Amino acid sequence: MDEKARTRQRLADAVKAEMERAPLDKITVSQIVERAGVTRQTFYRNFRDKYDLVNWHFEELAQKSFKQMGVSLTLREALIKKFQFLKGEQTFFTQAFRSRDHNSVVAYDYQCILEFYTAVLQKKLGVSRLPGDIAFLLEMYCDASIHKTVEWVTTGMERPIPELVDLLLAAMPEKLKDLLSDLQ
Repeated sequence: MDEKARTRQRLADAVKAEMERAPLDKITVSQIVERAGVTRQTFYRNFRDKYDLVNWHFEELAQKSFKQMGVSLTLREALIKKFQFLKGEQTFFTQAFRSRDHNSVVAYDYQCILEFYTAVLQKKLGVSRLPGDIAFLLEMYCDASIHKTVEWVTTGMERPIPELVDLLLAAMPEKLKDLLSDLQ
Protein backbone atom coordinates (compact mmCIF):
# COMPACT_ATOMS: atom_id res chain seq x y z
CA MET A 1 0.00 0.00 0.00
CA ASP A 2 1.45 3.38 -0.98
CA GLU A 3 1.61 6.41 1.34
CA LYS A 4 -1.52 8.05 -0.08
CA ALA A 5 -3.53 4.86 0.39
CA ARG A 6 -2.23 4.49 3.97
CA THR A 7 -3.19 8.08 4.77
CA ARG A 8 -6.66 7.61 3.31
CA GLN A 9 -7.10 4.42 5.30
CA ARG A 10 -6.01 6.19 8.52
CA LEU A 11 -8.61 8.87 7.87
CA ALA A 12 -11.26 6.21 7.16
CA ASP A 13 -10.34 4.42 10.39
CA ALA A 14 -10.58 7.73 12.25
CA VAL A 15 -14.03 8.60 10.93
CA LYS A 16 -15.20 5.05 11.69
CA ALA A 17 -13.98 5.44 15.27
CA GLU A 18 -15.74 8.79 15.60
CA MET A 19 -18.93 7.23 14.23
CA GLU A 20 -18.91 4.87 17.21
CA ARG A 21 -19.59 7.96 19.34
CA ALA A 22 -21.64 10.32 17.16
CA PRO A 23 -23.71 10.53 13.97
CA LEU A 24 -21.73 11.38 10.84
CA ASP A 25 -23.49 14.72 10.39
CA LYS A 26 -22.24 15.82 13.84
CA ILE A 27 -18.60 14.78 13.31
CA THR A 28 -16.15 17.51 12.29
CA VAL A 29 -13.09 17.32 10.10
CA SER A 30 -11.13 18.56 13.12
CA GLN A 31 -12.19 15.50 15.10
CA ILE A 32 -11.24 13.20 12.23
CA VAL A 33 -7.76 14.68 11.69
CA GLU A 34 -7.06 14.77 15.41
CA ARG A 35 -7.92 11.10 15.77
CA ALA A 36 -5.93 10.20 12.61
CA GLY A 37 -2.93 12.26 13.72
CA VAL A 38 -2.76 14.25 10.48
CA THR A 39 -3.24 17.89 9.55
CA ARG A 40 -6.33 19.47 8.03
CA GLN A 41 -4.19 20.17 4.98
CA THR A 42 -3.50 16.44 4.63
CA PHE A 43 -7.21 15.73 4.94
CA TYR A 44 -8.10 18.23 2.22
CA ARG A 45 -5.36 16.96 -0.08
CA ASN A 46 -7.16 13.64 -0.03
CA PHE A 47 -10.85 14.49 0.34
CA ARG A 48 -13.26 17.38 -0.35
CA ASP A 49 -15.15 16.79 2.91
CA LYS A 50 -16.11 14.06 5.36
CA TYR A 51 -18.75 12.75 2.97
CA ASP A 52 -16.13 12.33 0.25
CA LEU A 53 -14.11 10.29 2.75
CA VAL A 54 -17.10 8.08 3.54
CA ASN A 55 -17.84 7.67 -0.17
CA TRP A 56 -14.21 6.72 -0.81
CA HIS A 57 -14.53 3.98 1.79
CA PHE A 58 -17.79 2.89 0.17
CA GLU A 59 -16.05 2.80 -3.22
CA GLU A 60 -13.60 0.30 -1.75
CA LEU A 61 -16.64 -1.88 -1.09
CA ALA A 62 -17.91 -1.42 -4.62
CA GLN A 63 -14.56 -2.44 -6.11
CA LYS A 64 -14.51 -5.63 -4.04
CA SER A 65 -18.12 -6.59 -4.62
CA PHE A 66 -20.60 -4.86 -6.89
CA LYS A 67 -18.14 -3.86 -9.63
CA GLN A 68 -16.96 -7.47 -9.88
CA MET A 69 -20.39 -8.41 -11.20
CA GLY A 70 -20.05 -9.96 -14.61
CA VAL A 71 -16.26 -10.07 -14.18
CA SER A 72 -15.63 -12.64 -11.46
CA LEU A 73 -19.00 -12.69 -9.66
CA THR A 74 -22.63 -13.19 -10.61
CA LEU A 75 -25.14 -10.49 -9.72
CA ARG A 76 -26.31 -12.50 -6.70
CA GLU A 77 -22.76 -13.19 -5.50
CA ALA A 78 -21.79 -9.53 -5.88
CA LEU A 79 -24.83 -8.35 -3.91
CA ILE A 80 -24.20 -10.89 -1.15
CA LYS A 81 -20.61 -9.68 -0.92
CA LYS A 82 -21.77 -6.05 -0.77
CA PHE A 83 -24.20 -6.73 2.07
CA GLN A 84 -21.63 -8.80 3.96
CA PHE A 85 -19.25 -5.84 3.73
CA LEU A 86 -21.98 -3.50 5.00
CA LYS A 87 -22.76 -5.83 7.89
CA GLY A 88 -19.07 -6.27 8.70
CA GLU A 89 -18.87 -2.51 9.30
CA GLN A 90 -22.35 -2.15 10.75
CA THR A 91 -21.78 0.94 12.90
CA PHE A 92 -19.99 2.81 10.13
CA PHE A 93 -22.62 2.11 7.49
CA THR A 94 -25.56 2.59 9.85
CA GLN A 95 -24.28 6.10 10.59
CA ALA A 96 -23.34 6.74 6.95
CA PHE A 97 -26.75 5.66 5.62
CA ARG A 98 -28.54 7.82 8.18
CA SER A 99 -26.93 10.98 6.80
CA ARG A 100 -29.12 12.97 4.45
CA ASP A 101 -26.43 15.35 3.21
CA HIS A 102 -26.50 15.84 -0.57
CA ASN A 103 -23.05 14.17 -0.69
CA SER A 104 -24.17 11.22 1.44
CA VAL A 105 -23.35 7.59 0.81
CA VAL A 106 -27.03 7.04 -0.04
CA ALA A 107 -26.75 9.40 -3.02
CA TYR A 108 -23.35 7.95 -3.89
CA ASP A 109 -24.58 4.34 -3.77
CA TYR A 110 -27.57 5.21 -5.97
CA GLN A 111 -25.34 6.94 -8.52
CA CYS A 112 -22.83 4.10 -8.41
CA ILE A 113 -25.31 1.32 -9.13
CA LEU A 114 -27.23 3.39 -11.68
CA GLU A 115 -24.05 4.18 -13.62
CA PHE A 116 -22.85 0.59 -13.41
CA TYR A 117 -26.10 -0.93 -14.67
CA THR A 118 -26.45 1.79 -17.31
CA ALA A 119 -22.99 1.04 -18.70
CA VAL A 120 -23.71 -2.71 -18.75
CA LEU A 121 -27.02 -2.17 -20.56
CA GLN A 122 -25.61 0.37 -23.02
CA LYS A 123 -22.86 -2.06 -23.97
CA LYS A 124 -25.27 -4.96 -24.28
CA LEU A 125 -27.73 -2.94 -26.38
CA GLY A 126 -24.99 -1.20 -28.39
CA VAL A 127 -26.36 2.26 -27.65
CA SER A 128 -24.93 5.43 -26.17
CA ARG A 129 -28.22 6.26 -24.45
CA LEU A 130 -30.72 3.83 -22.97
CA PRO A 131 -34.22 3.78 -24.43
CA GLY A 132 -36.65 5.77 -22.27
CA ASP A 133 -38.56 2.77 -20.93
CA ILE A 134 -35.38 0.91 -19.93
CA ALA A 135 -33.93 4.05 -18.31
CA PHE A 136 -37.16 4.58 -16.35
CA LEU A 137 -37.27 0.98 -15.10
CA LEU A 138 -33.60 1.10 -14.16
CA GLU A 139 -33.92 4.37 -12.24
CA MET A 140 -37.00 3.06 -10.44
CA TYR A 141 -35.29 -0.23 -9.57
CA CYS A 142 -32.09 1.46 -8.35
CA ASP A 143 -34.11 3.93 -6.27
CA ALA A 144 -36.13 1.14 -4.67
CA SER A 145 -33.00 -0.98 -4.11
CA ILE A 146 -31.27 1.87 -2.32
CA HIS A 147 -34.37 2.55 -0.24
CA LYS A 148 -34.53 -1.09 0.88
CA THR A 149 -30.77 -1.15 1.52
CA VAL A 150 -31.00 1.95 3.72
CA GLU A 151 -33.96 0.45 5.55
CA TRP A 152 -32.09 -2.82 6.14
CA VAL A 153 -28.94 -1.05 7.34
CA THR A 154 -30.60 1.51 9.59
CA THR A 155 -33.01 -0.92 11.26
CA GLY A 156 -30.42 -3.40 12.49
CA MET A 157 -29.59 -5.63 9.49
CA GLU A 158 -31.81 -8.41 10.84
CA ARG A 159 -33.02 -9.97 7.59
CA PRO A 160 -30.54 -12.66 6.50
CA ILE A 161 -28.37 -11.44 3.63
CA PRO A 162 -29.22 -14.23 1.15
CA GLU A 163 -32.94 -13.62 1.75
CA LEU A 164 -32.52 -9.85 1.25
CA VAL A 165 -30.56 -10.37 -1.97
CA ASP A 166 -33.11 -12.85 -3.31
CA LEU A 167 -35.91 -10.37 -2.60
CA LEU A 168 -34.04 -7.53 -4.32
CA LEU A 169 -33.45 -9.74 -7.36
CA ALA A 170 -37.09 -10.89 -7.39
CA ALA A 171 -38.20 -7.25 -7.37
CA MET A 172 -36.25 -6.45 -10.53
CA PRO A 173 -38.60 -5.68 -13.45
CA GLU A 174 -38.76 -8.58 -15.94
CA LYS A 175 -37.49 -6.42 -18.78
CA LEU A 176 -34.33 -5.64 -16.78
CA LYS A 177 -33.97 -9.26 -15.64
CA ASP A 178 -33.97 -10.37 -19.26
CA LEU A 179 -31.37 -7.78 -20.24
CA LEU A 180 -29.14 -8.57 -17.26
CA SER A 181 -29.57 -12.34 -17.38
CA ASP A 182 -25.94 -12.92 -18.38
CA LEU A 183 -24.86 -11.39 -15.05
CA GLN A 184 -26.85 -14.01 -13.20
